[in-house]
Amino acid sequence: MSKTAESVWANCLDIIKDIVEWQHFKTWFEPIVPLQLKDNVLLIQVPSNFFYEYLEEHYVSLLAKTLKRQLGRDARLEYRIMIDSGNTTDKGYMKVPSGEEKTHANTLVLPMKINDTNGLNPFIVPGIKRMQIDPQLNSEDTFEKFVEGDCNRVARRAGKTVAEKPGNNSFNPLFIYGGSGLGKTHLLHAIGNEVKKLHPNKVVLYVSSEKFINQFQHHSRNNQINDFINFYQLIDVLLIDDVQFFNRAEKSQDAFFAIFNHLQQSGKQLVLTSDKAPKDLDGLQERLLSRFRWGLSADVQVPDYETRIEIFEQKMREEGLEMPKEVVKYVAYNLTSNVRELRGALISLLAQSSLNKRDIDIDLAKKVLRNIIKTNNKEVTIDAIQKMVCEYFDVPYNRLLEKTRKREVVQARQITMYLSKTFTKNSLKTIGEHFGGRDHTTVIHSCQTVKDLMDTDSVFKENVMELTQKVQLASM
Repeated sequence: MSKTAESVWANCLDIIKDIVEWQHFKTWFEPIVPLQLKDNVLLIQVPSNFFYEYLEEHYVSLLAKTLKRQLGRDARLEYRIMIDSGNTTDKGYMKVPSGEEKTHANTLVLPMKINDTNGLNPFIVPGIKRMQIDPQLNSEDTFEKFVEGDCNRVARRAGKTVAEKPGNNSFNPLFIYGGSGLGKTHLLHAIGNEVKKLHPNKVVLYVSSEKFINQFQHHSRNNQINDFINFYQLIDVLLIDDVQFFNRAEKSQDAFFAIFNHLQQSGKQLVLTSDKAPKDLDGLQERLLSRFRWGLSADVQVPDYETRIEIFEQKMREEGLEMPKEVVKYVAYNLTSNVRELRGALISLLAQSSLNKRDIDIDLAKKVLRNIIKTNNKEVTIDAIQKMVCEYFDVPYNRLLEKTRKREVVQARQITMYLSKTFTKNSLKTIGEHFGGRDHTTVIHSCQTVKDLMDTDSVFKENVMELTQKVQLASM
């Protein structure tokens, strides 16, 4: 059966959808239309120049590798881009780079493909005069693009210290842990990129634990374990991502233990990431866990509201995009799980704005994010307002209910009553009952006090306005 553009593209999509996140797949790959297949060149149509540029920047390697699996090594890709008039025009011949590692005369780019079956050790080849190791770093992930907040300050600053003085600091190893999508991998790449900038002669390598395990297993089958270990012992700064996956590879742990010891004793730098702190990791050898605790363990947490705003605005600057402040606040307030979620929201907004040829506003944001945000159009409650104010002023909830004259507690309680009266349909009596059974006259007095202080105290007014915005966002 002869291949057609439609069948080849359908097969490519079957592979791609298992690799990229579902929301990104729907946004960037479903709108593509296969047009023609001729001489191993697949012509696809994309909705806009923005789509073309985004695909080339973020998915060119994935597209190239997937297409080569369908059409062979000579596969190529061309784009046809929709323009505003509704007609189509060729973008011109666009050859997608293969993304494969290449070996040149007297230069070896590492790490090579782990499934190389030419019988040679892919790390040490006789006759090579000079060894060049590809650090496997994403050049876009830098410290400048990593937004610092209370959630990650220790990890970021320790990473900066490590990058400035690799191997010559108290953080060896630097062990960074936290949930998915909070920036651990970005921080690893930032450390690597900073080392390459400040110490260009240092040999830096980023590798995921899964890739390390696969490489080890390949060399084990070929009786080349010593060569494998020797290669990794050449690294000056070794960055290992997701070390929790070593729990399913006992022999790989033995190899990593030997590598770790050699690098640490030689004054080389190790930086590791995991989804859990060393003390909470299961299935890893105790001798490894004890070494993980030798240096500094720094966690990254879910960013707070203000940090999420900064992160979202940073992502906007990277894309050269501006949007109304109310949209930024709406997204940052409602997407609370991780940084990756914020980037996904921005991508969806960009795509829908481009496809529908309309500016990004709060209505478009609500429409685009309705499948991501679970609490749209939810009536705000007194309990919810109490929680917001307590978090904002760092006042324990039970203090709001106590009979205390401490200024910070009294003002927090007064503001909570004021916001409850403004944003809920509850009676003054009901509001008072939520504060330890106080009567309606206390609520009236508190609301008037808040209004008076807002007229005379600029700092107090700013606090109330920020909390007002939070409540408004929660009720959208």
